[in-house]
Amino acid sequence: MPLLTVGFDLDMTLVDSRPGIAAAFRALTERTGVPVDAEAAVSRLGPPLRTEIARWFPAEQVDEAVRVYRELYPAYAITPAIPLPGAQAAIDAVRERGGRVVVVTAKLGRLARLHLDHLGLVVDELVGDVFAEEKATALRAHGATHYVGDHVADMVAARTAAVPGIAVATGPCSVDELRAAGAAVVLTDLTGFPAALDGMIRLALTQ
Repeated sequence: MPLLTVGFDLDMTLVDSRPGIAAAFRALTERTGVPVDAEAAVSRLGPPLRTEIARWFPAEQVDEAVRVYRELYPAYAITPAIPLPGAQAAIDAVRERGGRVVVVTAKLGRLARLHLDHLGLVVDELVGDVFAEEKATALRAHGATHYVGDHVADMVAARTAAVPGIAVATGPCSVDELRAAGAAVVLTDLTGFPAALDGMIRLALTQ
């Protein structure tokens, strides 16, 4: 069996970043004068920031709005975020089994790093600004054996990377949607991750 290397998504997988992201979107509205429904925006976290910004801003303003949002983000979005249930225990479970932890997220890497550092979540590698099939490239590059995420696009990433996708129904996607997207296991949250990982390791050893 290859060395255990588990990839994790960030937003709504390891971290509940909704309050801070909503605050950052409200600050963006205040700065630009363009109304953004912050609660609607945080109800569909997962895709790249540009996708959400394009819902609210004319095409010619999207690049500047993305820049301003990222400028505002550290002041508004980091301290309100909290770890999701089981996040630290999930990271610990990988390490206790001799494995490595890689965070692979659509969020810009330097902003993702601020979240991890603020919450004391220590990982071995961090890859940012990738989504869906792009995440698969990062997973393969880091030798991932599993990928954990809350979005159907995370399951696409796992499938494209030819590794089992472990889904957590803590984000915008339902259990049925995650299963349909190819999740090998769907968990209510990360508290069930250590047991699920053990089961998948045992299965791999018998094949």
